[in-house]
Amino acid sequence: MFSKAVLNLDYKAEAARIQDSIRRSLGSELHRKGIVVAMSGGIDSSAVAALAVSAVGPERVHGLMLPEHDSSGDSLRLATILAEKLGIGYDVVDIGPALEAMGCYRYRNEAIREVFPDFEEAWKSKIVLPPLGEKARLNVYSLVVQKPDGSIEKKRLPLKPYLQLVAATNMKQRTRKSTEYFHADRLNYAVSGTPNRLEYDQGFFVKGGDGLADLKPIAHLYKTQVYAMAEHLGVPAEICRRPPTTDTYSMPQSQEEFYFALPYDRMDLCLYAHNHGVAAEEVAEATGLNADQVRFVFKDIDVKRRTTRYLHLTPRVVESIGEIHPD
Repeated sequence: MFSKAVLNLDYKAEAARIQDSIRRSLGSELHRKGIVVAMSGGIDSSAVAALAVSAVGPERVHGLMLPEHDSSGDSLRLATILAEKLGIGYDVVDIGPALEAMGCYRYRNEAIREVFPDFEEAWKSKIVLPPLGEKARLNVYSLVVQKPDGSIEKKRLPLKPYLQLVAATNMKQRTRKSTEYFHADRLNYAVSGTPNRLEYDQGFFVKGGDGLADLKPIAHLYKTQVYAMAEHLGVPAEICRRPPTTDTYSMPQSQEEFYFALPYDRMDLCLYAHNHGVAAEEVAEATGLNADQVRFVFKDIDVKRRTTRYLHLTPRVVESIGEIHPD
């Protein structure tokens, strides 16, 4: 019978396999002395940082905390707790002024005002998808704003302001990555990415931003497995209990309402089942959904794979350069 047990792993053996891969990647392929990890206080970057330290030692791992104007204070606090626990060097770089100079917040506000003309700087905002149970659900975003008095309004987000809003917020990921590579270059280190399998498979990353890295040690692990791996590695309990967030918009925002159809634990099971040809009826019983909802999630998985395939592509060339890529 299909159940969440399909995601069980021998975490001691899996950690050793990942650590060996990290060491081999640094030595024989990347020729770098250590690893830079951008630490958000979330489960993925925390697990990667812990794996990196166990693979090459704390003296060869450098952490970066990269807050901006919309970041949660918990992100910096939890990342600092972990860095201190791991005994690694780290830098805190506020990228807010750089984003301000590049127009990130201005472009964002312009897009929001196309939907809410009276939007003011003191308001908070986020974008959301409709929940899975909503009748005739379509993957069309709505814009949510919160005024200083706490009142909340929500409107459907047209394509033009949606594209500008996403483009503006993607600046955050790309600015962080530029900072990561500066520190990697000055230390002769490699940059580690932090996507889990769910994010990597479904294109939940920014090209040239958090999708850019020299190695991605947990891209094969489902999110459920990342949580278990972090616990195995001794990541602080407060981080292991923290729900996944985007930490991109000024209002609190779950990954479920921003991108995925379900919370990560049920989404993991649906992705695993779809990958292994498990019938929707079996998945429904294991996840508490009905079969039609599971089939919708399966379809959504395929749609996201198609629409985000370009994120995984290398730059297109007219012809193969055999001396560089002999295969």
